[in-house]
This record gives sequence, C-alpha cells and structure tokens, in this order.
Amino acid sequence: MSQRDFYLAAYDVTDPDRLQAALHVLKGYACGGQKSVFECFLTGRERQALMMEMRGVLDVQADRFLLLPLPGYRRARALGVAIRPSDPDFYYVG
Repeated sequence: MSQRDFYLAAYDVTDPDRLQAALHVLKGYACGGQKSVFECFLTGRERQALMMEMRGVLDVQADRFLLLPLPGYRRARALGVAIRPSDPDFYYVG
C-alpha cells in the first residue's frame, strides 16, 4: 500500500458554478472537513491528480486553491466537536 501524507486543502472560488465543481472534486479526495477547508490523505499520485483536476475547474486569475502538507498531524489538537483526522483502511470511489 502506498504511503499517504496528510494535507489541508482550502479554496476560495468567486463563481457559483466553479464553486460547486471545486466542491465536487475535493469531496472525492477528502476524508473530512467543512465549508471550504478539507482534510485529505493523499499519495503522491493522488496529490498530482487533485491539483490537475482543480486546475481544470478554477479560474487562476480569480480563484484560489491551497494544498498544505501537515507532516506532524498526529500531534494535532482540536476543540469543540472536531474529529481527529484518520486515514481510513479503504476509500470508496463511486
């Protein structure tokens, strides 16, 4: 099984149609999140695919997308009703 790294993905999209398209793409890779910020466990190949898909959806002159690696995620602290991020045993793609 390939090594997965933990990322925080965030976007700011100005057009409602592109916003829905970006949300649809990101939900295919995310294991959790809310509104426009998502937690993702990605292999190198998945990271490249996500970036390519988002590049196809966004207007790079008007929108923003950030994919931030979080190497020390096991030490993450959460408050409120947050759930600790975890890399599931399998992903359902359908």
